[in-house]
Amino acid sequence: MRPSAFLALAAALAAASCSNGGDGHDASGVFETTEVTVSARGAGEIMRLDAEEGQTLRAGQTVGQIDTVQLSLKRAELEASLQAADSRRYNVARQVAALRSEIATAERERRRFEALVAQKAANAKQLDDINARLDALRAQLKAQQETLEKGNSGAGAQARAIEAQIAQVEDRMAKCAIVCPTGGTVLAKYAERGELAAEGRSLFTVGDISRMRLRAYVTAPLLTRIKIGQKVKVYADDGESGSREYGGVVEWISDKAEFTPKTIQTRDERANLVYAIKVAVKNDGYIKRGMYGEVDF
Repeated sequence: MRPSAFLALAAALAAASCSNGGDGHDASGVFETTEVTVSARGAGEIMRLDAEEGQTLRAGQTVGQIDTVQLSLKRAELEASLQAADSRRYNVARQVAALRSEIATAERERRRFEALVAQKAANAKQLDDINARLDALRAQLKAQQETLEKGNSGAGAQARAIEAQIAQVEDRMAKCAIVCPTGGTVLAKYAERGELAAEGRSLFTVGDISRMRLRAYVTAPLLTRIKIGQKVKVYADDGESGSREYGGVVEWISDKAEFTPKTIQTRDERANLVYAIKVAVKNDGYIKRGMYGEVDF
């Protein structure tokens, strides 16, 4: 948000009339509004930009689009990589099913030989051999499960990394939409359809001209008569008809004194210390940026 350089210069010129008090009003200044410069958040060709000077926009309104073809292709590439990573995941239960079946068979055989050995119908060495085989099968099962789970863990980490990249691309695609962040009127336009946009390039400026601010300067003695929230009378230039009267509210008072702002200053004028103030005024459409105004406390 920034006041334009033109308004700042106009305010300085208007403040000169405040110091001499010749117009009969307590202070004078220039009307200004808060401006927001909307910049490109993506890079590429501007495919559409519907904001025109003088057009009223809503907060959150999409007014343009930056090309996203390359980003769409990148997303498709990453989605294919994600499918490939997912295909490398193992079904652990299926992979070890045969080994578990072999272990179950060996356990049944061990129980049968335990009964035979108890009846002294079989050699104890045969039972020892079966137990040794069971131990080997169980160790093999454990090793295979660890290998498969480790492979799945690696594939999962790769998949999560690709998903993060897809999210980044989608975020960049979303930022290629040109959105007005605040409601107001388009004050200036700096780009057109077909031009190339870079991140941070100014596209247009929007401001809420329904609520203007009169920036004026007051002397130290007059400062004691002013407070935040105070209702005042504001007068805007009405050409040959004189001036229009509006109700205003003091919304800001500078806590620092400064010399009377003038482009040319005499020694006496440089000695005059003033304080800047801002008076909020509801605009009926007749108040323009840069227009001179006066205020009475």
